[in-house]
Amino acid sequence: MGAVASATNTAVDMGRGARVTYRILRLLLTAVSKVWFRVTVTGIEHVPSCGGYILAPGAHRSILDTPIAALASPRVLRFMGAENYFAIPGLGFFLRSMGGFPVERAMTDRAALRVAEVLLASGEPLVVFPEGTRQDGPTIGEMKEGASFLACRTGVPVVPVGIGGAARAMPKGARFPRPRRIAVVVGAPIHPPARGDGPGGGRLKRSAIRGLTDELRANLQVLFDEAQRRADVSP
Repeated sequence: MGAVASATNTAVDMGRGARVTYRILRLLLTAVSKVWFRVTVTGIEHVPSCGGYILAPGAHRSILDTPIAALASPRVLRFMGAENYFAIPGLGFFLRSMGGFPVERAMTDRAALRVAEVLLASGEPLVVFPEGTRQDGPTIGEMKEGASFLACRTGVPVVPVGIGGAARAMPKGARFPRPRRIAVVVGAPIHPPARGDGPGGGRLKRSAIRGLTDELRANLQVLFDEAQRRADVSP
C-alpha cells in the first residue's frame, strides 16, 4: 500500500515549475518539428479543454511518436515511465517537466492502472499507446485494453490520434531523425458506455471494454491512414 500511495502522490503532483518548463519545451518542440519535420496537426479542436481524458496515439511506429504526441494537445500531457529513469540526475527533472511520472517496475499492472485512475480523476490528461510497444506495418496491430479499461473505469473520453510519417523520419535502429514530413490527425473523442447507478458506478463489464477497444482500433486505423496520406507516405 505504501508504494502505491507514494506513486499516486508523485503522479498527481507535477509542480508549477515543471508545468512552466513543459510549456517552454513544448514551444521549442513545436518550432523544431515544424522546421525539421514540417509537422502539421489537424483536428486539435477535438481535444477537451478541461477535465481528464486519454490521448491514444495509434500505429506506434517510431520513438518520435512520444514527443510528437505532445503537439496534439495544448494542455500539459502526462506519461507513465519506469522509476529508474527518474532517479537519474537531470533526466528525472526533464521527464517530470515533460509530463512524465514514475511507476515502480516491481508494482503490478493493477497498481499502475490505479495511479492512472487517480490522475484522470484529478482532471489530468494521460497519454496511452494502445498498441503498447512499437510495431511495424500499415495496419493497427493487436490492441492492449489499458486505455479502454481506464476510460470505462473513470468515465473519461478517449481521444484517438493518428501519427503519419514518423517511421520514415526515424525508423527502428536509426540514431538520428531524418527531415521527413510528419502529420498528426486528431479524431473526435470516443466516450465509454455509462456504468449505471450501482455501487461504484455499477459493475464494469468486460464486453464494454472489448467494445470500446474495437471502436478505438477502427478509429485509429482511419486516422493513421489519413495521417500517412497527409505525410505523403505511399500505401
